[in-house]
Amino acid sequence: MIRSNERVFKALARDGIAARKDGPVFRIRNVDSPHAPEAEVLLPEGFALESKAASQLASFAAVRHPSGGEVKAAFATPDFHPGAIVPVGAVVATSADMVIPQAIGTDIQCGMRLHVCDITVEQFLQRKEEFVALAKGDLLLGTRDVPMQVSSMRALFDGGCVSWLDEVQTQPLGRLQMSSMRQLAMELDRVYGMGSYDGSSKWAPSSMLPTSRDIVRDPSLATIGGGNHFVEVQVVESVLDRSQAFAWGVKEGQLAFMIHSGSRLAGVAIGNAWIERAKREWPEGLAHPESGIYPLYGDLVDEYLEAMNSASNYASVNRLLLAELVRLRLREVFGADVEAPLLFDVPHNIVLKERGLLVHRKGATPAHCGQPVLVPGSMGHSSFLMVGQGNERFLHSASHGAGRLKTRYEMRHKKRANDDLGLTGVECITLKEERLVQEAPAAYKPIQPVVDIQADVGIASIVARMRPLLTFKA
Repeated sequence: MIRSNERVFKALARDGIAARKDGPVFRIRNVDSPHAPEAEVLLPEGFALESKAASQLASFAAVRHPSGGEVKAAFATPDFHPGAIVPVGAVVATSADMVIPQAIGTDIQCGMRLHVCDITVEQFLQRKEEFVALAKGDLLLGTRDVPMQVSSMRALFDGGCVSWLDEVQTQPLGRLQMSSMRQLAMELDRVYGMGSYDGSSKWAPSSMLPTSRDIVRDPSLATIGGGNHFVEVQVVESVLDRSQAFAWGVKEGQLAFMIHSGSRLAGVAIGNAWIERAKREWPEGLAHPESGIYPLYGDLVDEYLEAMNSASNYASVNRLLLAELVRLRLREVFGADVEAPLLFDVPHNIVLKERGLLVHRKGATPAHCGQPVLVPGSMGHSSFLMVGQGNERFLHSASHGAGRLKTRYEMRHKKRANDDLGLTGVECITLKEERLVQEAPAAYKPIQPVVDIQADVGIASIVARMRPLLTFKA
């Protein structure tokens, strides 16, 4: 491993990037950008520093706008790996007068949501097939019934979960007529920021706010999405912090379900529009950034944040609805008294104002002191519920998963070579075999070292471990 790191250090040095190892932290600095802060990458022992990801992080940390604004701090979580232009698992804090749309991209406010319910594994397995048949229609076959009044959609973009719920509870439609609006309202304080950001419906795609009718059936609302997004049924396999677990209502043997999704078509439209606008707004006559990363400065910062917040609001409601569809099916199969309360909902792809800075989290979750932190494994490995320790050095942030080890292209090659994909014992409900291959356990790093190192350095401590029972992949 030492020799491997030395090779990476030499390769980075040829590109003008100085790298060194300091205990579990790799320190990376762009030599040609003396203004840039030294970026830190936290990795477990035995995890190699990836040169492409390190180079991307160094470029990210060196971003500044010619009119003002710069990166103040940069950190990468243990699930760090290369992205298209910005690495996944990166946390970058900029001055309040600069924002980087490419840091968030198009999957705006992608995040995790976790519910627990007092159904035992034995009870679930007895009627699993009945549940799967019903949930498969909602989650994969497009038979979900979630029509929305246009006024509710407008409220969704303007103010997220709070405004949407105020509007929709006056006249719920479709499956929402079976929901407890009181429970949905009471659970909002378990959503990060209450799932409500200062957005505006003016940024919404026109197809989502039609003027020719009062009711809309949005094709992407209450949907999982592709890639690594999922809905997973789990069991709380073990509790490591009994005091905290008791406070959160978590017990060994409980059934749980976890949602991983984001802003879907709204995020694609808004994210792409602002990535392109950032390029157009680059000052005329100045050389374009070699990194290909274009920041925004000044008044455009607030304008972008409002647009991003609009997509963030959509993402929060999207996860709420996905979870509600699952909860309603559990009640249909296991009884109307199944409460299945929300434990927490938290984003991991968003810009947030914190301590006078704009903290960009690209595949990293907030981990403030006392806050639940959700760290999913692959569909063949455990997921973890943790509690944040508010570690300022690491920008109050934790990993959002284990991190990819193999690209989707490499996974297709492994399948053709008949290599072990780690799918033994994995139950994945999907309509596309390629999704099973692309997201197989062998595509991901082991989750245990990732959570252990974060506990060791005081980012977050482990509360409970959840084992997957079955996973829905769209």
